[in-house]
Amino acid sequence: MKGLRLYAIFYLLFLYAPIALLPVFAFNNGTVIAFPLRGFTLEWFRELMTIPALHAAVLNSLAIAVSSAVIATCLGICAARAGTRFAFPGKKGILGLIMLPLVLPEIIVAVSLLVVLLQLGLPLGSWTVVLGHVLMCTPFSIAILNSAFQSLDVSLEEAAIDLGESRWSSFRLITLPLVMPGIVSSLLIAFTISLDEFIIAFFLTGTNPTLPVYIWGQLRFPQKIPVIMALGTLLVLTSVILLTVAEYVRRRGAARTGKADAGGFL
Repeated sequence: MKGLRLYAIFYLLFLYAPIALLPVFAFNNGTVIAFPLRGFTLEWFRELMTIPALHAAVLNSLAIAVSSAVIATCLGICAARAGTRFAFPGKKGILGLIMLPLVLPEIIVAVSLLVVLLQLGLPLGSWTVVLGHVLMCTPFSIAILNSAFQSLDVSLEEAAIDLGESRWSSFRLITLPLVMPGIVSSLLIAFTISLDEFIIAFFLTGTNPTLPVYIWGQLRFPQKIPVIMALGTLLVLTSVILLTVAEYVRRRGAARTGKADAGGFL
């Protein structure tokens, strides 16, 4: 057990130490990313406010992330409900194919989508990035929403139908409010994944780059590195906040339905 504990500590240090260095150099008064530090400064954060190209990339990423999160969550609701409530031919195979992007390398998915779009003669743009992000985010949404739907008692909908409600109204009035914590968690997770995703956006973006693609482009200029460190610090903070809120909502939803908490989304 002692060896396993040491392995876990070293693994976490290896994984998170580079992220912990982001704010260290973001507040460093120097353009060279190296020790010793020169001093404390907020200059790089102030410079973020003066770059129009960065602002455009942020707005583009936000629009793509919101669109991807909403579409992926809607598809996730349909797939999770079908997977937990109904039996149909080829159910396991269909759900397995839907979840396949979880294990496929993103670069394979990105190149495949690019080839298909070019063969169809479709122009690249924000909508193609949304298409790719929906493909990647939908399995995560399904994984989260499966847990929410599985915790519900089927007899609740059946009782509502027996009392005169239609299937749609029983879903809207009974099921949807009960799975709302899972829906909120799905939206937040999908939004975070889309906002941070680089490979698919790099291959499928048009003339308006997303924020990760913009950051990659700026890495060619050494004098821009401290500004990128400042931007990375804000992105990490935003991701941590969103994931924390999503996990809180998920656990609250599990507690409301009386389900034991498994300790994670997947």
